Amino acid sequence: MKNRINYFKVAPDALEKVMGLEKYVKKLLINKDLAELIKLRVSQINGCSYCINMHTKAAKKLKVSKEQLDHLKSWNETGIYSSKEKVALQLAENITLISEKGVSDKLYNQVREHYNEKEYVDLVIIINQINMWNRLAISMGNQSSE
Repeated sequence: MKNRINYFKVAPDALEKVMGLEKYVKKLLINKDLAELIKLRVSQINGCSYCINMHTKAAKKLKVSKEQLDHLKSWNETGIYSSKEKVALQLAENITLISEKGVSDKLYNQVREHYNEKEYVDLVIIINQINMWNRLAISMGNQSSE
């Protein structure tokens, strides 16, 4: 990986906190395939090629179907995702583009039809965590070695 600044070295206290949240995210009960699809979709929206590469590999390692990966940008136009996956992806898009889309009561209620309070909070944390990583990677000029 090439980046402008070794932010782990320059701001170790901050990155220790970020990594602590990352450990929390990895232990969540949210379906791991869905979590990777969320991370990949958010990275696509944000244009973070480094994270797109990383989460595509992670999704393939989890055996997420090629069809789901190929159609992720148009998830809402296909029947290959469950309603539970679709509402989580909608939440991911709305939070990522929060100034444009927001999170309406309607969307919140749709999410809550499939996810309990804890799962809703965990989805929001996953989405915010990958948004933070995208913004850090892009601003630091991270580039994939591939």
